[in-house]
Amino acid sequence: MESLLVLHAVAAAGAPWLAARLGRASLAVLALPPAAGFCVTVWLAVRGLPVSQSRPWAPVLGLELAFRVDTLAVLMLSLVTGVGALVLLYSVRYFSAGDDGLGRYGGAMVAFAGSMLGLVAADDLLLLYVFWELTTVFSYLLIGSDPESRLSRQAAMKALVVTTSGGLAMLAGFVVIGETAGTYRISEIVARHPDVAPVALVLVLAGALTKSALFPFSTWLPAAMAAPTPVSAYLHAAAMVKAGVYVVARLGPVFGDAALWRAVAVSFGLVTMLLGGWRALRETDLKRLLAYGTISQLGFLVALFGAGDQGAALAGVAMLLAHALFKATLFLVVGIVDRATGTREIGELSGVGRAMPWVCGAAVLAGASMAGLPPLAGFAGKEAALEALLDTPIPLAGVIAGSALTAAYTLRFLWGAFAVKPGVPPRPVDATAALMLTPAALLAALGLVLAPFAPWYAGAMSGYTGTFRDPGHEVHLAAWAGFSVPLLLSAAALVAGAVLFLAREPVARLGAALGVVESSRLFWAMVRRFDRFALQATGLVQRGSVPDYLLLTLLASVGVGLFSVAYGGAPRLDVPVVGWQRPEQPVVVALVVAAAVMALRVRSAILLAIVVGLTGYGTALLFLFHGSPDLALTQFLAETLSLVVFALVLRRLPIDPARGRLRFPFRLAVGLAVGAVATGAGMVAMSARATRPVGELMGAAAEQAGIANIVSAVILDIRAWDTLGESAVLIVLTLGVTSLVFLRRTAYRIEPAGTRRRDRGPHWLASTLPHGQWALAFEVAITLTFHTVLVLSVFLLFIGHSGVGGGFAGGIVAGLAITARYLAGGRNELAAAVPVHAGVLMGVGLTLTTGTALAGLLFGTAALQMLSADVAVPVVGHLHLSTGLVFDLGVYLSVVGMVQDVLRGLGAELDRQIDAETTS
Repeated sequence: MESLLVLHAVAAAGAPWLAARLGRASLAVLALPPAAGFCVTVWLAVRGLPVSQSRPWAPVLGLELAFRVDTLAVLMLSLVTGVGALVLLYSVRYFSAGDDGLGRYGGAMVAFAGSMLGLVAADDLLLLYVFWELTTVFSYLLIGSDPESRLSRQAAMKALVVTTSGGLAMLAGFVVIGETAGTYRISEIVARHPDVAPVALVLVLAGALTKSALFPFSTWLPAAMAAPTPVSAYLHAAAMVKAGVYVVARLGPVFGDAALWRAVAVSFGLVTMLLGGWRALRETDLKRLLAYGTISQLGFLVALFGAGDQGAALAGVAMLLAHALFKATLFLVVGIVDRATGTREIGELSGVGRAMPWVCGAAVLAGASMAGLPPLAGFAGKEAALEALLDTPIPLAGVIAGSALTAAYTLRFLWGAFAVKPGVPPRPVDATAALMLTPAALLAALGLVLAPFAPWYAGAMSGYTGTFRDPGHEVHLAAWAGFSVPLLLSAAALVAGAVLFLAREPVARLGAALGVVESSRLFWAMVRRFDRFALQATGLVQRGSVPDYLLLTLLASVGVGLFSVAYGGAPRLDVPVVGWQRPEQPVVVALVVAAAVMALRVRSAILLAIVVGLTGYGTALLFLFHGSPDLALTQFLAETLSLVVFALVLRRLPIDPARGRLRFPFRLAVGLAVGAVATGAGMVAMSARATRPVGELMGAAAEQAGIANIVSAVILDIRAWDTLGESAVLIVLTLGVTSLVFLRRTAYRIEPAGTRRRDRGPHWLASTLPHGQWALAFEVAITLTFHTVLVLSVFLLFIGHSGVGGGFAGGIVAGLAITARYLAGGRNELAAAVPVHAGVLMGVGLTLTTGTALAGLLFGTAALQMLSADVAVPVVGHLHLSTGLVFDLGVYLSVVGMVQDVLRGLGAELDRQIDAETTS
């Protein structure tokens, strides 16, 4: 199964490349992965079921790639892969040769097919949810495949919002079920039949109802008809909308006995069957007519599987197969009619059946199966459903009424698409390509050919239906079961449907009169209300004031602490508290506290930055006195660089001191409260430790990695994933902040100032500042020390494995050297000091760190497994080589690039803006 998923992923990724070279013929090539999936499905069914396969995914979290193929999975896999391959072949002639979106469509279609394949075969609830959301994403791309169409974009957004909301609810239900059952394996849950909370059943059904477009979540499916017809034939007939039905069918053996499960599934299913069928009777667009018919049939399927007994389940699997065959056929026929005539409107079509007899024949065959006429698959399924519900009068009456509506809108579809209508001129019809007709004809024919095998099919599906504990009413699945009560009920439904069709005009007017509100209008009204609420909430919270944002964050932290104490009671603190370990520590603490209190009284921005910097330097001294020179060095360097950045930004702020809106006592109280919460949280975390501290194991891990410095071992090996992620996040944040400075610029290079050198006198740098800003002593000092500091930064990079240093510290030292060059010579000097673009440095650094992470996979080890070797070099002696140095080099370059980018944006660009304002 994993091989099939990889095949689909590779095909989806290569779809744009294939489309660029083969045009629409690439869709035939992309049909090969689903076709291969169909062949594998048949092979598995012949070899013997069930077939299980699992592989650890995240063992610590208990996640695994678990797949299981049983009879129900074989049925769904056959539909997903078989219909998917036929639809892609159909698409070869549906789309025009020069369509620009072929690669996008083909890739999303194959990716969706792979996601459905994984969803159906998944034997783990969480894995099923992953594929569930993948189908949501790819369906969004397929429905919105025309980016220039507003209708298409709105339909895609509606489908995404509705199905994602239901998916999140279903995830919560899965978690409750998995934790209650003690396993997330679906096969084990079915075997154990755990008793779960009713809320879990409601949440799971909410996800299933939204995915299968049941009332009141039906609004997204008719809107999704804005997608190309092949998408509708696949997603909305055989694949995506069946996902919700599949979940109800898969979990039915476990929860089908629960009264709540039956009440929700059966009632919502029958209501949807009736409402969808009634709405289809007044639709004039063939595709939307089928959409509402699909909603009706999906409600029928959910009601059958939700009934929770063996008889209804057998009828459900019969209807599941029949519905996919006839509904996919009818959608493909609509695409043929639309391409041949240029319209899907019933009022504009006349005489099409005479001009397209083969297409009309396929549609009549599929329509007869949908209406439930013998001897077709739809008839066998409907008869089985009526027989299964004989002991339940209310659901039986609902199914009979729904079947009458089904017969009525089937006749409306066939009449509207192919009949000769009085007063409507015959519609000109273009020739139909054989590659478009063949898939539709094949699916329609299967509805006829497979019907005689209904008894064999019932036996084959007994492995699934037998898992239901309630046998229900005895059901006979056959193409013709003789004269019986279900046959009489079916005949009555057909007659009622014919009457409704003959009275189609009054019925349509009555339906329009009874339509109180359009579900689409209701949906967008709710979206607008949420948007308005979001705007009001944003305006209330985000006022463009950094102090307000900080205050809200701090108050929220205090609130979390107070809530924890109020909800959980006073914490148990079992942590030894030591006043100090060295006499220097209380002195430094007193200075830090004094600086913090002084910061509350300072009104000058630049003085405030300096005072806050003093607290940072004091913290670095505490690190040093506590025996952490690496942390102390990093804190010193980062604090110095931050102080420079503060100074650069403050140039654009008012010089006059600003008076705070909050009084001193309040600010002092907030600060003390935050400090108490932070300290208390740390003490609680230490008191709650129940296992051996991981720090005791780091020495052995560092020795194994060949690193003498434990801090470097943590950064480069033990927690290398954190380092890689943090580097990427910092790069993104740096680019985001500096991009705001260049918001109204189209060029991002450092623009030169008017003069690069003074006309006379000595010069030590490539560029100097104007008179009045130039300091000779500073310029000389920077010139004499710049290269020495760079060498020091490289030394820190190389020494990090065995001493104090590392790529981050070395990068900051190099960044401070570049900053000094900029402060001494201005933006021209910055450009001369680092001629390489900041983006290149950050890109190369991130590439090195990522490449090192993947290097372990190339040598058969885990990702971010640092490789090392000990070699003896003549004269030099013993050398220890490790990919950790390459990883650290990537961090070094990333930090240098970030510093340069900050200086380019907050330094050079602000210089340019100030010069422009001065000269204007």
